[in-house]
Amino acid sequence: MTATILQGKEVAKSIREELAVEVAELKKQGLVPGLTVVLVGDDPASHSYVRGKSKGCEEVGIRSELILKEASTTEEELLGIIRDLNENPNVHGILVQLPLPAHISEKAVIAAIHPEKDVDGFHPINVGNMVLGNETLLPCTPHGVIELIKRTGTEISGKHAVVIGRSNIVGKPVSLLLQQENATVTMCHSRTQNLEEFTTKADILVVATGRAHMIGKEHVKPGAVVIDVGVNRIDSGKLVGDVKFDEVQEIASFLTPVPGGVGPMTITMLLKNTVVAARKQAQL
Repeated sequence: MTATILQGKEVAKSIREELAVEVAELKKQGLVPGLTVVLVGDDPASHSYVRGKSKGCEEVGIRSELILKEASTTEEELLGIIRDLNENPNVHGILVQLPLPAHISEKAVIAAIHPEKDVDGFHPINVGNMVLGNETLLPCTPHGVIELIKRTGTEISGKHAVVIGRSNIVGKPVSLLLQQENATVTMCHSRTQNLEEFTTKADILVVATGRAHMIGKEHVKPGAVVIDVGVNRIDSGKLVGDVKFDEVQEIASFLTPVPGGVGPMTITMLLKNTVVAARKQAQL
């Protein structure tokens, strides 16, 4: 068996085309979805991510704004910016790019964003609604993972899914979303013993550890759908995932590459959240 490579770029392109049509219809009704991104400091990776978000907004017709602040910006100043954006009716989505400088509390910043404008899906109220299965703005990367799995044609209901990694950003939320799709979910992490005993039983394997090449074919059930969320830069400078791609490709049914797999889906689901947020705020 040779796995079908699940190109996130292609799935993301399809979703963005759908969003562009939806945004064009909203504009006819007088609603222009608006996203404001706040970037504090000069982290090169953060600037790269922000450029990708701006390009995505332009592609689907979302109005985008970037607020750049120096690394010396105080927490109080940043919270003041967020308060102003919360009150601006033309801003439907607010995203504060992480990580923030050490002197600014990420928890305080996330909590300050109005839940209806929290297009990252990190606000405690949105996280709570996700846990309860209520309609809410979902975190972008986990939502993108679920969309990728669905678009393989895989039936999630009744399947055994194993998630490796328990971060608040990916591992925990993706396990919850898989449960809401009626999968039986096992969570593994750095303290899990005999990892292969769990992973080789997985119909769906989601790997989000941030450890390069930790999962080989000995960890994978033949025919499994394998979603590699990890992005790691090795000594050669090459970007690789948490999965040994060449090995696992021989045994999985579907496999995401790194880069080009989950990554493009994250920004695309951010765009989707912005449109959802705009609709809700305009009551359309």
